[in-house]
Amino acid sequence: MESKLVLVTLLSMGKTFYFKSEDESLLIDDLVICETTRGIELGKISGEFITREISEEDQYPVIIRKGNEEDYLIHEANLVLANEAIALTQAKSDLLKLEMNVVACEYMFDRTKVIIYYLAETRVDFRDLLKELANDLHCRIELRQIGARDKAKMIGGIGICGLKLCCTTFLNEFDGISITMAKNQMLALNIPKLSGQCGKLMCCLKYENDTYTEIQKDLPRVGSKAKYNGQVYKITSINIITKVCRLENHDGIVNVDYNDIKDHLLPRETPVSGGKNDN
Repeated sequence: MESKLVLVTLLSMGKTFYFKSEDESLLIDDLVICETTRGIELGKISGEFITREISEEDQYPVIIRKGNEEDYLIHEANLVLANEAIALTQAKSDLLKLEMNVVACEYMFDRTKVIIYYLAETRVDFRDLLKELANDLHCRIELRQIGARDKAKMIGGIGICGLKLCCTTFLNEFDGISITMAKNQMLALNIPKLSGQCGKLMCCLKYENDTYTEIQKDLPRVGSKAKYNGQVYKITSINIITKVCRLENHDGIVNVDYNDIKDHLLPRETPVSGGKNDN
């Protein structure tokens, strides 16, 4: 079955999803009222309509109607209420001596539900806190524990590149980032410099990692040996971009193009087995 889908960015969370709608009069930047798994939300059209074949099992959220200026005023009022809810929740959690840091809050458009996000080192028993909040907020309350990356996405900021954080502009999901990616790209293993605003390794370490990994398949390993100008050298480092190899032996150090030594690489030495039977 063919359906009309359009990209919508939800204003409350900044994430973009495909929504179903038959109203092709909607234009980019138009406000829309949407129904999601979380509730009723306000969004903005951020892409052109597409036609896609979908099965009955495919569940896409739907656009209820086009938004207007009054809807946006309600959204702004919800932002004010959300800030008040953050302060209220933090104050009550402090009174209850709960080890939690309230960082963000979202009201659904119709104010039937509020989601409160917090950071905590361990699991928090917030049953008493929920009872306290219910007396003041008078709606369904969801307390959600998040990580440092999620906090950075919600709060935003400027990265060391001088641009807005990737997580606040286009990243919808967080991939696993490892220090091996920095090693692959010949970056100095200085953790503070490799960390983002969230204190975790920067997400952009992954962007070029696949390319570096692919290039390295055709290069020798660091530690390999090669003959050059009649002498045997050990390869101590390789510039993956320029393919210049640093060769060292007891007589000195030379930097040569990989093409000058690729036909003179020596086979890797087989480790000598110990006294015990390997079987």
